Amino acid sequence: MIDIKLLRNSPEFVKENIKKKFQDEKLPLVDEVVKLDEEYRTVKTRADTLRSRRNSISKEIGAFLAKGQKEQAIEAKKQVEAIAQELEALKEQENSLFARINEIMLIIPNIIDESVPIGKDETENVEIERIGEPVEPDFEIPYHIDIMERLNGIDLESARKTSGNGFYYLCGDIARLHSAILTYARDFMIDRGFTYYIPPFMIRGNVVNGVMSFDEMQNMMYKVEGEDLYLIGTSEHSMIGKFIDSILPEEELPYKLTSYSPCFRKEVGAHGIEERGVYRTHQFEKQEMVIVCKPEESMNWFKILYQNAVEFFRSLDIPVRVLECCSGDLADLKVKSVDVEAWSPRQKKYFEVGSCSNLGDAQARRLGIRVKSANKGNYYPHTLNNTVVAPPRMLIAFLENNLNPDGSVRIPKPLKTYMGSKEKIEPNG
Repeated sequence: MIDIKLLRNSPEFVKENIKKKFQDEKLPLVDEVVKLDEEYRTVKTRADTLRSRRNSISKEIGAFLAKGQKEQAIEAKKQVEAIAQELEALKEQENSLFARINEIMLIIPNIIDESVPIGKDETENVEIERIGEPVEPDFEIPYHIDIMERLNGIDLESARKTSGNGFYYLCGDIARLHSAILTYARDFMIDRGFTYYIPPFMIRGNVVNGVMSFDEMQNMMYKVEGEDLYLIGTSEHSMIGKFIDSILPEEELPYKLTSYSPCFRKEVGAHGIEERGVYRTHQFEKQEMVIVCKPEESMNWFKILYQNAVEFFRSLDIPVRVLECCSGDLADLKVKSVDVEAWSPRQKKYFEVGSCSNLGDAQARRLGIRVKSANKGNYYPHTLNNTVVAPPRMLIAFLENNLNPDGSVRIPKPLKTYMGSKEKIEPNG
């Protein structure tokens, strides 16, 4: 959500931003909200004038009665009643206009950073850098499910019976590896000064509306039937939501948080759910990092966050690259975003394993999160988030990049402590 003052004073600037995101169908909304905003302020001004007039007349009534001027007092009461009726009508009009303005403001996309490359969709994202040398082994890398099955680590058939496609049972050393990666990710972020959280896995509708766009909600969120609760698609939703309607002391910024949660997603859209695979699923687990900071510090934190993810993957000997998301690939609340992609020796290409996003003050505005400053007065902070790691997608990259010719999987040094000092996972082990 952008500042209404920006839209009011610079509607053409807002329209140009919409064009950069290739959402021309939203252009008429700018003119509509400008018109509604003008009506709203006119109604509000009229209401304020009437309230002031009513207060003055009410005082006159007492004076009239004190002087015994009964007829004048009766006439003044009639004026007060008439004003009250008009105020009631104006209040309804004011509420209606405010609701429609707010509805539109939730749809108009956030202002993207000037550094964001212009492009229609993900095919026009721009590579920033590659870290680590991609390896193409001299033996065939099997499909990730085949690797897991040879290690007795996954059961898709039973999951289909209990839950359908998009679910899985992990077992044995693969399940242990999954937990080891998440535990290592937790400690990795704690060592970087982030406070560890396990948040609620369900949130209310007003929090959902505060942290994401309507389209994202429709394509991602599962709603609990009969209750105002949604299963989270990422722990960022809960972690930003915890500050709803808060005034934060400026001296406590930045808040550096890292959170673990299961994540639940419909995965509605072009990608869909794989029949046999765990790249895109309805349920997975993730370690997240979240920052709440001063606006002038957010771009610096943006770089730190995605570099944390790069360093995490490189510590496990996985080559990665960073892609800058173009304007058309940015979700409506995002100011700037990059994807971190891991190397797949089997596919001989990179694939997404995490996304780092700067949302500016959009989430703070939606959720009523403000910062109290002695010098600047109250202001909205910026919020950022990034994936540390999200198995099972991470497992795909890990297994492919650490697979040995005999089918065993090497355990890198950082994970050995979490894997009972194992050097490798053996087939049928």
